[in-house]
Amino acid sequence: MAGNSFGQLFRITTFGESHGVAIGVIIDGCPAQLDIDMDFVQSELDKRKPGQSKITTQRKESDTVQVLSGIFEGKSTGTPIALLIPNEDQRSKDYGHNVDVYRPSHADYVYDAKYGIRDHRGGGRSSARETAARVAAGAIAKLFLKQQGIEIFAHVTAVGTIEAPNLESNDLTALLDIREENIVRCADPATANEMIEFIDSVRKDGDTVGGKVSCVIKGCPAGLGEPVFDKLHADLGKAMLSINAVHGFEYGSGFAGSELRGSQHNDIPLPKASEANTFKTTTNFAGGILGGISNGMDITFKVAFKPVATIMHNQQTINAAGEAAEIKGKGRHDPCVVPRAVVIVEAMAALVLADQFLRNKASVI
Repeated sequence: MAGNSFGQLFRITTFGESHGVAIGVIIDGCPAQLDIDMDFVQSELDKRKPGQSKITTQRKESDTVQVLSGIFEGKSTGTPIALLIPNEDQRSKDYGHNVDVYRPSHADYVYDAKYGIRDHRGGGRSSARETAARVAAGAIAKLFLKQQGIEIFAHVTAVGTIEAPNLESNDLTALLDIREENIVRCADPATANEMIEFIDSVRKDGDTVGGKVSCVIKGCPAGLGEPVFDKLHADLGKAMLSINAVHGFEYGSGFAGSELRGSQHNDIPLPKASEANTFKTTTNFAGGILGGISNGMDITFKVAFKPVATIMHNQQTINAAGEAAEIKGKGRHDPCVVPRAVVIVEAMAALVLADQFLRNKASVI
């Protein structure tokens, strides 16, 4: 299996399966002497871990991270950082019903078609359990970016047809506090309550629902991203679309921008502010990226998640022999992934920014 690594200079490789002994990540290219706050890394993992509320899967994993290498006396050494997260609450018997039966809208069939073998216990590498390793690596990337004055904030802005209003704030700390006060991780309290009630009702129906996560990156300098194939928004798109259950990515004005005229959509530059090397525009339909390169404005994007494929209803499907079969979801599953996906979106954004920051630095003589 190829495709387990992400990034060029700040590069990660994840390993492990949902029901294996552990999952983990190797981070290569992290600069030496970076202060590594492992309490922060663990707090990021706690935002993603299962069993944290009534609207998430009830699998109980502490997601306690262990450092195997690359960190000494609280600082990165410049050598590969290896982080391990043991699996503690596997219930493989919950998947005994789909050994030879393909779950609708899961990766079961395509893994068989590609490899001729698959791990039916929770999907193996196709499980969202793998994203815990990305969150651990993303936390290290966040620590590096914080040193450069770059902040990343995401929150849930839609569950089904329930949408939160646009939030305009430069105080990400305040928004973070509001977001973490509710279990759906929406920074608008009134909308959050409506979302929670809806997700809980869907859960009781044995069904699932999708949603959207919006993200803003502040403090990103101009110049990150490459002009052709490695455009910054292309790397962000690849990062987000690699997350389980993601079906859509848009940056700046996104799809809505296609409905506007150029006279409405162009971001008009403002005269230089008092600070040197600043670039401001009247609007930000570009989402902070021009020609694939950051322009210094806030980088904004949205990520759409499909409904979780496992539902507690009988569904028609086929078995490995291509014969008609029936299956019903069993075990512990999220009725909606977005509350736990917020920190995954931030982590993947951080990995992209850390990599592009180092690439930009390396290209400047």
